[in-house]
Amino acid sequence: MIRFLLLQNRAGKTRLAKYYVPLGDHEKRKLEYDVHRLIVTRDPKHTNFAEFKTYKIVYRRYAGLFFSLGIDVSDNELGALEAIHLFVEILDHYFSNVCELDLVFNFHKVYLILDEFILGGEFEETSKKVILERLRELDSIEV
Repeated sequence: MIRFLLLQNRAGKTRLAKYYVPLGDHEKRKLEYDVHRLIVTRDPKHTNFAEFKTYKIVYRRYAGLFFSLGIDVSDNELGALEAIHLFVEILDHYFSNVCELDLVFNFHKVYLILDEFILGGEFEETSKKVILERLRELDSIEV
């Protein structure tokens, strides 16, 4: 099960945070700080997986953003890594070459995309085509 998803820039500013387990505000801020400190200081030669408390952190860096998933210890790391890549592909396609500002100013759309992809800490849909079709339908209703 996915415990949380974080999008953070190199400076440690959290641009998107979605938690699938109940945590207090103080715990969330500490978790975000600790995860960022863990992944930023890692040598690029190391794997994109790290043990963290009772979780595994699976992360990937795209330009200046770190996409991190906190998953159970028994979950498949490669599946989570591919999920991060698929999420970035969907964002890139939806925003036509996504950048950090797209995530900041369209955070409601990013959360909508995330909810089409992951729901309740489990993968809801893994087809990029299906997710993008749903997003087009939702955009046509919005106008």
